[in-house]
Order: sequence, then C-alpha cells, then structure tokens
Amino acid sequence: MRAGKIFINDLEELQLLEKVKTLKITLYGSLAATGKGHHTPQAILLGLEGSDSETIDTGTIPSRYATIVKDKTLFLGAKHKITYDMDRDMLWRWDQVLKTHPNGIRFSCFDEDGNLLATNDVGGGFVVNDKTKVDENLFYKGVDKKSVHGARLHQSHSLAEPNEERDSNSQDDEHPPYPFTSGDSLLNLTRKHNMTISQIVYDNELFFGLTDDEIHTKLMRIWRVMDDCIRTGVATTETTLPGRLGLRRRAPMLYRRLMRGFYPGVAGPHLSAIGDGSQSYGSIEPPESEKNTSSGRTSTQGQTSLNGRRLARATRVVGSLDHPVLPEPPRKTMIPAVDFLSCYAIAVNEVNASGGRIVTSPTNGAAGVIPAVLKYIFVSDDPEKSVKTFLLTASAIGMLFKRGSTISAAEGGCQAEVGVACSMASAGFAACMGASPETVLQAAEIGIGMAFQDGLVQVPCIERNSLGAVKAVTAAQLSMAADGVYSVTLDEAIEAMRLTAADMSVKYKETSLSGLATTVRIPLTVPAC
Repeated sequence: MRAGKIFINDLEELQLLEKVKTLKITLYGSLAATGKGHHTPQAILLGLEGSDSETIDTGTIPSRYATIVKDKTLFLGAKHKITYDMDRDMLWRWDQVLKTHPNGIRFSCFDEDGNLLATNDVGGGFVVNDKTKVDENLFYKGVDKKSVHGARLHQSHSLAEPNEERDSNSQDDEHPPYPFTSGDSLLNLTRKHNMTISQIVYDNELFFGLTDDEIHTKLMRIWRVMDDCIRTGVATTETTLPGRLGLRRRAPMLYRRLMRGFYPGVAGPHLSAIGDGSQSYGSIEPPESEKNTSSGRTSTQGQTSLNGRRLARATRVVGSLDHPVLPEPPRKTMIPAVDFLSCYAIAVNEVNASGGRIVTSPTNGAAGVIPAVLKYIFVSDDPEKSVKTFLLTASAIGMLFKRGSTISAAEGGCQAEVGVACSMASAGFAACMGASPETVLQAAEIGIGMAFQDGLVQVPCIERNSLGAVKAVTAAQLSMAADGVYSVTLDEAIEAMRLTAADMSVKYKETSLSGLATTVRIPLTVPAC
C-alpha cells in the first residue's frame, strides 16, 4: 500500500499523473506465489488510490476492492480515473524474480499512445528507482521524501563506527550520535557512554529531528495499534478466517477459557468449570451421541452440583480399560503464561489474516510475537516506561538483522520473520526485566532460531507466532540465568542466519513450492460457519 502511494506521489511530482492512461502491475517470485493470501492486490490498488496503511479504515477494504474489480475503474491518487482490469493489468510472474529481491513488484504506467511514462520496482520493503534507490529506504520508509530528515537520506551500509578518529558524541549532518552496525559496536557504545540499548536508540531518534514528546507519541501509537489488534482478535464474533482453507478462529475461544473466573459470564452460558480453578477442564457439554457409550470408551461425571452449579461432564477416555497400560484420563495443564502468550499471538495473526491493521514487527507474517510478549509484561508498575524500553530495544535488534542478514521470508525462510521477531522480543523482554545490555544481546541470540517457510500464509504461520512468543520469554529467562556465560554472540548468529538463507533451497522459502503448501488438501469450497 505504501509502495503504491509512493509511486502515485512521484507521478504527481513529475506532473505525469494526468497523462496516465493504463497501468500495469507485475508481481514476481514469492510475492506472486503468496500474494492473494497476503491480500497483496487489495493493498496495492488502494495505495494507488491514495490510501495509507496507518489511517485507512480497514473495514472498507473489501467493498472498495470489490468495486474496483467489478467496475474496472481505478482512481489514481483519488483524483485521476483510469480503466483497470485485474485480469489484464495485474500480472503474476511466480517463476521470475527481479534483480533487487525475490519478493518484488513492478509498477509501469503508459500514456494514451502506449508510451512508457514511468516504472518503479519494489522489493523486500524497498522502493527502488533512480530517484529512490538511495539508502534512505534502508532506514526509513517515508512516503514523502521531502519530510525525511537529511541525515536519513544519506545513510549507507558503510555507516561509520565510533572509533578513535571520530568522536561518537559529535553531532553532524551525516550521522546520528551513536551509530552501530553490529552487536559488538552497539555493546561498545553502551559501555563507553554508560547507556542502555533503549537510550542509544532514543538519542539517535532525537538526532533525526524528533522531540521527546514526538518519540513518546509515536511509541505509544505503535503500542495502541498492537493492543487494539489483540483486542480485536479475541473479541471478534467471526468464526472463520477468510480464504480457501476456511480456518476456524481460535483466539476468541482461547481468551474466553483463560478469562473464565475473572469476569462472571464472559465465557457464555454453555461453558462451565470444574473444581476450584486448579482443574479447569472447560469442556462443553458432550453431545447425546457421546453419553453413556460402550464400556471402556467413556467416563462420565454424575449430575451432582456444587453450590447449585451443574458440573460439566468429563470428555471421553480413549483406549482399552482392560490392558496392562491403562489410558490416561483427559486433563489440561494450566500454565497461564504460556496460554496468554499463545492467545495474544494467535489473536494478532488472525487479525492479520483477515486484513486488519497490524504493526509489521518486523513483518506481517511475524506480527504476533512482539505484541504478545509486550502485552504479557504490561502489568509493570510503570507501563509506559516498559513500552518504550521494550520497543526501542527490540528495534535495535531488528536493525541489526535487517542490515546484517534479512527479515524477508522470501530470502531467508521463516527464520527471517518469526525467528527475528522472537529475537527482538527476547531482547525487549530482558531489557524490561532490568538485564544488562550484554545479557539483552544474549537473549536476542538465544531467541533466533532456524526454521523453514512452507509457503502457506495461514498454516502454520499463526501457530508459529504463538511458539515464537513463548520462546522469546524463555530465551530471555535463560540469558538472565546464564550470569554472563555464553559461547555464541548475536553477531555470529546473524551471520549464520545470512549464510543459511543463502544456502537454503528456494522451495523451502516463502514460495508455496514445498512443505505444507504441497501436502495440505485445500477444499474447493469454504466450509459453512
């Protein structure tokens, strides 16, 4: 959506918009293979109509997209009307890739005579052409380049490290006060200046022209979107996710089970709990077909009551009761930390899968990990302080992966998305627990894991976010328990991820060419709700 809006802005600035007669959009590589599942066509076309991902009313997206497809009309920049036929003008080249990135888009517009007016390539989050391929896109995806601080526009991969020749306290037009390109350089800065990682990032943001109030407002805005996303995911009345898989939403059900006993009636009249809360089976009343069935298959509770409340029946015991190894009775372990983390992460990714607004942290596919972990620790004495510490610290780790390896599943598989998100969340969690910068970086190293992407957008990406959130907290706790003893640095882990991504077969990345994408049978019709 942002890329489409940038393209339209550039056309307006070059006074070409009114000359556009036709527009071609070509999707390449993994973006073509997974574009429909990612809602890529909707995002692109509404961006071309001038919408912005941060402000668009997400509830209007389906109807607006349907109108564009039906009427074959597109209003570029909300002002210039052209004919646009999805079947003719959006091309899917899943077997081709652009030079810049395996996950790419190309915009091309033509005048009335068929002459090419302008073209623009997008890949891996970067908008690249002769005008915008500068390293500004590495650090700041600004829609309006004129509003971007000059220092951002001139940053490069060769960003200077603080050393004896250059005073890192100096403020100039080229570099922020505390530049870092590796975990070691970041750690050296924290030691030299007696600062936390979040303080380093915060002061660099001040250099880019933001005030204290603006930084606070932007961080709180990010958290509010995350929190709203969780709330939307657990409160929705929709039962299935859009798409051919017809997946059942789980976040609302998980949340009702977790909150049972906290707020009377929140779980609904059809759910009841057994015991004193330590045994919350939460079973729904079994259907008639499962009551009093054949011997050895079912164990039922009597219809006794406790304080006038009807007890739920136990679920079926599967297995023979006439065997040396007796079957285990059904029971559920109650681990609130794990359950809440899983619920929050799943809620966010179900909102993502249904086209809602989320925070790319660091990507859409991995958007559930950081909100889940941050929500989990949001019960501190100073919540706003925790939010700022967490997000600033996590962003520093994200920068290191973006510069040293990749955050694109099309390049590095799922390790580049959920793995990096887990690493970022581990660091943020450790920082909020008062860990030293060295321990924070070690938490990030433990948090990064190697996994492959199978190409399906909803399965198992949603579950993987849940596991990533749990792993993030575990990684942070392990790092804090290690007492500074470790063998692998974060920089070594980032380099290992880069090499793994380079060696990985393309079919194991975000390409829909292997894994569950080739083994799961997708129904021809979506099951009824």
